[in-house]
Amino acid sequence: MENYKQKSAPQRLLWAQFDALQMGTGWDDQDITKPQILIEDVYGDSHPGSYHLNKLTEQAKYGVFEKGGFPAQFHATDICDGCAMGHNGMNMILASREAICDMVEVHASVDPWDGMILSSSCDKSIPAHLKAAARMNIPTIFIPGGSMRPGPNMTTSLVAGDISLRQKREGEITDQEIRDYKLTGCPSVGACTFLGTASTMQCMSEALGMALPGAALCPATMRDILGYARASGRKIMELVEKNITPDKILTKNAFVNAIIVHSAIGGSTNAAIHLPSIARELGIDIEPELFDEINHRIPHIGNINPSGAQLTESFWFAGGIPMVQLMLKEYLDLDVMTVTGKTLGENLDELQKDNFFDRNLGYLANYGLKREDVIFPLEKAEETGSIAILKGNIAPEGAVIKYSACVREMRRHKGTARVFNCEEDAYFSVVRGEINPGDVLVIRYEGPRGSGMPEMLMTTEAIVCDKRLNGTVSLVTDGRFSGATRGAAIGHVSPEAASGGPLAFVHTGDIIEYDIEKRTLNVVGIGGRDATSEEIKKVFAQREDAEGIIPRPERKGLFKRYTSSALSAMKGAGY
Repeated sequence: MENYKQKSAPQRLLWAQFDALQMGTGWDDQDITKPQILIEDVYGDSHPGSYHLNKLTEQAKYGVFEKGGFPAQFHATDICDGCAMGHNGMNMILASREAICDMVEVHASVDPWDGMILSSSCDKSIPAHLKAAARMNIPTIFIPGGSMRPGPNMTTSLVAGDISLRQKREGEITDQEIRDYKLTGCPSVGACTFLGTASTMQCMSEALGMALPGAALCPATMRDILGYARASGRKIMELVEKNITPDKILTKNAFVNAIIVHSAIGGSTNAAIHLPSIARELGIDIEPELFDEINHRIPHIGNINPSGAQLTESFWFAGGIPMVQLMLKEYLDLDVMTVTGKTLGENLDELQKDNFFDRNLGYLANYGLKREDVIFPLEKAEETGSIAILKGNIAPEGAVIKYSACVREMRRHKGTARVFNCEEDAYFSVVRGEINPGDVLVIRYEGPRGSGMPEMLMTTEAIVCDKRLNGTVSLVTDGRFSGATRGAAIGHVSPEAASGGPLAFVHTGDIIEYDIEKRTLNVVGIGGRDATSEEIKKVFAQREDAEGIIPRPERKGLFKRYTSSALSAMKGAGY
């Protein structure tokens, strides 16, 4: 770095206070001349995914120091979907992605940083950080926050779905059972140990080439994750010296690679929001049809909860994202650049030479597992892809379903619509036993402009935990789902009801039919009887004239800004 010209050098000559202010925080007159690295995380007390990140970024600082740079730590804490479940706090969750991204932009814009390290673990902070990296386009590396430890009997924190449902039904649960769950549901720091949105987006950061190979989903309590963080601090200095910026890594081919990996592992449907939104920062369009095209041809090899049986910790022991990439080499562009300063193909070769793929198999053996129990060999993949984009007369722009987490019997269904204008009403209808087997729940006005696009996990878990309804009831919404969602859950219906989409004009008693194989989602009957497409179109027009769109309540602040300007879910639901 001897001949490197510090980016902030010209600004320092403009105003002497610049140096004085930095030296007032403990820098000395040598530090202010070194390449300066912004280290931004979402560390805070808000949830297990953020609580430990200061330990990772501390290691990253050491790596920066080792290579002659000077780091500065900034924080913009994220929040947790789990703490927002079932109340209006959930309406702020997707908007928080934009707020965190904007805050990183603020931090990264005021000082001319030479490079940037970002670290987060969870659903909205990871895409926020990747959006910010793309927007700022200075040399950047991402450090994933890793996986939480498994719960008792290899369970996840989503035992909460069953616990919460039975809490509301008299005589179905004891206080001791509730207490035992609270003490064991989240046994450590890290992202929840199923392939929800948090774990999926860690995987996407690596599949895009923005995190070091093998870093995604490393157990958050093991020494290995500290090693990845230290190495990231060293590596950012190389990226600075070579001026390897995110636009050289986040190419269209890199996004295609990431969607291929997503298809293969059975990732969260929320990636269909986040990846297009990240790409948009670089002027790259990721159309929903691309997800569908890829999912038609990529084998689903990840046996990971909720689409499969195993937990994310075991997935990492089995080789994680690099193992999936190695197995899918014939499908991937191996020439894409990554934050190692090398191509994907070169990274995989180096991992093989370093024994990465076999080193951790002994940890799997502790659980009585082999690699093929967690990542199926290609020839043993039982299905192709994991998500589908459906279209029809209530989703002209598209809707998404994670069919890998849906029983085959419900991949085609025709049933009576039960329409609700908010999730809470739908949820308590399930709790009170008012929903019948075979019904299709419709929850609308929950899209980006409707109420900020909250997730419907509480309702989907209530359905699958109800023995009378599980495997027979579908849910259709313009809201979104948790990556942990199981069952026949169709979300992101676009255009959304609040924007005048056809979903706004569906009535209870109409007949809805979807077919995943045919990629269709339609109202096929009115008022309990089958109808032609022309009849349905006419009725929808009459309802639109008579009823219009339900006005949204008055809003303020960030929530108003987000819901007033958010794009369609099919465009990433960003500003």
